[in-house]
Amino acid sequence: MANNAKHRVLIVDDSPEICEMLQNQLQNIYQVYTAPSIAKALVILDKQTIHIAVVDLVLAGESGLELIETIKKNHHMTSVIAMSGQATIENAVTAMKIGASEFIVKPIRNLDLLNIQIEKILQNQWLIEENERLNEMIHRELDIGSIVGSSASIHGILQKIQKIAKLDTIVLITGDTGVGKSVFAELIHRNSKRKMKKFVSVNCGSLTETLLESHLFGHKKGAFTDAWRDKVGYFQEASDGTLFLDEITETSLSFQVKLLRVLETGLFRQVGGDHDIRSDARIIAATNKDIKVQVEQNLFREDLFYRLNVLNLYIPPLKERKDDIRLLTNAFVKEFGIKYSKPGLTISPAVMNILLKYEWKGNVRELRNSIEHAIILAEHSIVQPEDLPEAILPKSKQMELPTLSDMKWTQAKEEFTRRYLISLIEKTDGNMSLVSQISGIPRENVYRKFKQYGIDPNLYRKKELGQ
Repeated sequence: MANNAKHRVLIVDDSPEICEMLQNQLQNIYQVYTAPSIAKALVILDKQTIHIAVVDLVLAGESGLELIETIKKNHHMTSVIAMSGQATIENAVTAMKIGASEFIVKPIRNLDLLNIQIEKILQNQWLIEENERLNEMIHRELDIGSIVGSSASIHGILQKIQKIAKLDTIVLITGDTGVGKSVFAELIHRNSKRKMKKFVSVNCGSLTETLLESHLFGHKKGAFTDAWRDKVGYFQEASDGTLFLDEITETSLSFQVKLLRVLETGLFRQVGGDHDIRSDARIIAATNKDIKVQVEQNLFREDLFYRLNVLNLYIPPLKERKDDIRLLTNAFVKEFGIKYSKPGLTISPAVMNILLKYEWKGNVRELRNSIEHAIILAEHSIVQPEDLPEAILPKSKQMELPTLSDMKWTQAKEEFTRRYLISLIEKTDGNMSLVSQISGIPRENVYRKFKQYGIDPNLYRKKELGQ
């Protein structure tokens, strides 16, 4: 990550002792400013970019919540950590709903936790900035359009497209359902010398063999029932442009013979026609299946495979590029915020944690649909876990618990501790300060306990954030 000395942290607290303590904790790593009031904090915010503001919610005669609202409205590059000595769920809920990224309870017994929270936020900021930088660099040579991603695999794909887009070579795009194969096919077309011509797309798996032949090659009037007039096929329509054959492995072996002829000669014949027509369409094909296995099982012609597989572009599933989930989520939030007249929406840390842990078998398409669902249901300025589709929410931890009496003593003690911690975190809706107070375990030890038993407190904030 970039040098931390360049990052500026603003501490807003009316206690000189607190300001001095936090400044001493952070000043060796960050450039630290302090302000005892909202007015002085705004002066600092207006003069330079502050990366993180640590804001006490209770100031002398003022509310830190007002400052947080102002920061989120006028200083979009500044993230907020809310801080309060009043360890109530209500304070945390309100602060998170109006835009705070983290919440910390005073007195801060373990100052290193503040460093951890700041570093976590800065890493996320860096990820977004790095993606914008890399995209800008690639954008000089490539019109990337709606492609979003910061992972090494996505930038590798974009660099490969930069090389192949200007060629007229056939491209085979492979990858699971929902990874965006059609988006990358359009990207290739948009950066080719054919970009002013048509991009024609057909899903080969959605049509019967007869209809597919008619759609691709066209037909003459009277060639079959319902052929009331001549029809131009996609090969002819996409001539001088690009024809995208999606789900190519869904075609029959008999149709593959006809398709191979077009790819080898550029010639095809309309259904019911009596002469050949030439097409100069560039072909991009795609499949969500392992095409080599299809060939081995005699479900796909080997000669057609080799004809299509001149250049292969593999799009990895979302689970293999977790770095892209944050960026895709932010892009979809912005897109659907505009579509549904809800601008300025953001994602709560609890929601992002759920999104990062989910498997996304439907890949980018499933993520996009889930965010659209959440934006439609969102009633606050920050999307909460209950706004997400129920299917992606973490399943209850109370299913089929083993009986303690059936275990050895050491196993039973471990299992009891785990259940006890889960019951506490559920009861307090994710408030670690309350867990510490009820259990009598020091706060810094509470975090270690939850980590030891593999329990993520963020997953239990649904009720808290939804009040």
